[in-house]
Amino acid sequence: MNKKTKNLLIAFVWATSITVLCVLGVFRSPELWLQDVLYQQPEYIPDDICIIGITEDDIKEFGPYYSWDRTVMARALEALNKDATKKPAVVAIDIQYSGRMDKEGDDRLAKAAADLGNVITATTATFGQKRTFGSATVVIDNFSVLDYEEPYTELKDVTTQGCINIMYDSDGVARHSLLYVEPEGQKVYSMPFQSAKLYAESKGMTVQMPETDERGHFYVSFSGRPGDFYEGLTLSKLIKGDVDPKFYAGKLVLIGPYTTGLQDSYITPIQKSEMMYGIEVQANVIQCLLEGNFKHKAPDYFQIGVLWILCLAFYLFSNNRRLLHTIPALIIGVAMSIGISIWLYSLGFILHVLWIPLGLTVLFVASVAGNYIRAAIERQNVTKTFERYVAPNVVGEILKEGTENLKLGGKTVDIAVLFVDIRGFTTMSERLSPEEVVFILNRYLSMTSACVERYQGTLDKFIGDATMAFWGAPLADDEAIYHASMAALDIVKGAEELSAKLKEEIHEEIHVGVGVNYGPAVVGNMGSERRMDYTAIGDTVNTSARLEANAPGGTVYISRSVADGLKGRMKFEPLEKPIKLKGKADGFEILRLLGPVDEA
Repeated sequence: MNKKTKNLLIAFVWATSITVLCVLGVFRSPELWLQDVLYQQPEYIPDDICIIGITEDDIKEFGPYYSWDRTVMARALEALNKDATKKPAVVAIDIQYSGRMDKEGDDRLAKAAADLGNVITATTATFGQKRTFGSATVVIDNFSVLDYEEPYTELKDVTTQGCINIMYDSDGVARHSLLYVEPEGQKVYSMPFQSAKLYAESKGMTVQMPETDERGHFYVSFSGRPGDFYEGLTLSKLIKGDVDPKFYAGKLVLIGPYTTGLQDSYITPIQKSEMMYGIEVQANVIQCLLEGNFKHKAPDYFQIGVLWILCLAFYLFSNNRRLLHTIPALIIGVAMSIGISIWLYSLGFILHVLWIPLGLTVLFVASVAGNYIRAAIERQNVTKTFERYVAPNVVGEILKEGTENLKLGGKTVDIAVLFVDIRGFTTMSERLSPEEVVFILNRYLSMTSACVERYQGTLDKFIGDATMAFWGAPLADDEAIYHASMAALDIVKGAEELSAKLKEEIHEEIHVGVGVNYGPAVVGNMGSERRMDYTAIGDTVNTSARLEANAPGGTVYISRSVADGLKGRMKFEPLEKPIKLKGKADGFEILRLLGPVDEA
């Protein structure tokens, strides 16, 4: 599978996975929250809806609410009808009056409603699960009307009925309104719809019927927040004649509880931090109906297709691309998605506003994480490969310091330099097959490399059968001389052990000579911009190479600077026959390293 096909397959999996999760409703709660924030905004509140609240002041005036007889509401309706020229167009009472209480109060309320006219009284439905058994199947209806309450007969006969149930969404927020209920197959419309319908008819207008879902619900675009529809009118003020008729003349009057003690408050999408009284919820629904401000859910199949295509395209775009390009693309994509959602909402369409922003964000994070992981893997692979050619500590220093260390140049530092070579290797190579030569060389060079790394040295290069290493760069080493000397002794010992194994395996032996010197050298990147080596150059390096060239097999030659730097921790001895190194003045002292001083 080529890279292009692989990326396309991964993009397909990501786009499909995100789409499936969105369709399954995994992100429904945050989506509803974002819809509320973007869609539900306060608007201008017209003055054709008037709320008369039943407040704490009314309870103080008339006593505990549940002790009131029906003459209290009758007196309120009579007050609204006191001036026939200034009475309301419609009055909706958000209180349930089911069953008879006392004849005087019941009759007075029914007469007051009949005299006023255009009064809407409340009905309530109790919903639950109902099972209908067929011959071979069971039909389960989770929103069946199990119980239905209407006003008592005398009041019902002189008023229009409207259901006052307020329905919560699955997250406990009242975003939808019930348009109708069907108790025993009879369709009864909601109080907000009946109110809007009668009020519109009084003004010579009509109310458009909103589209509903299978449960008879429709989405409500709230116009006001808690308190926006309420002007402080109370039932007791109305009854006592303290309310100027101009406040309700020709308007749609809503009467209902407006205090927390009556437990008629709801969480709404326009302001979740403050509960909204039921009478104000009804006012918002009525306003929505009067304005015909209906919103319809855009087809899911269209949104699913757009989401999948955008997710696929965005992943292909962002994969292996720099943040300089992906971040602006993410911002533009999210901003355009939200902007289009708000614009379409103003046209009457409700979109899953979170789907595309969430999908793009998830894919952005996935692409960044993927790029990071790939870069880390590539870095690790490059490091491992690089370490085969350059000492691990050199690689680590370059990676730590960054690309600046990859420039040509060097600096002068004091280093301990080690050279090692096989004695008689050229003659051995002539009599052995190439395969045998490579076999010996690889095992020998592996052994020398291991000894250098064991003492934290920098393995500079292999020159045929020779190995060059140094201590003190690129990382400082206060024990550079000691570490180089220990590595030299280990190499000699390792060569003896390897020689014994080679003698058994291919009947060949090897013997190595080692030279160690200490002094200043130029260390850094040498070569050209296209091909460079991290190495050391200078007289210190040349002298170490000449010490190694003169060292017999199984011997380590060191300079006086090395001997002095060991500070008594190693044993060494002068040569029986002093050697004059090329390029060195007479008196340059060469010593033979014997080993560590016994602790005893």
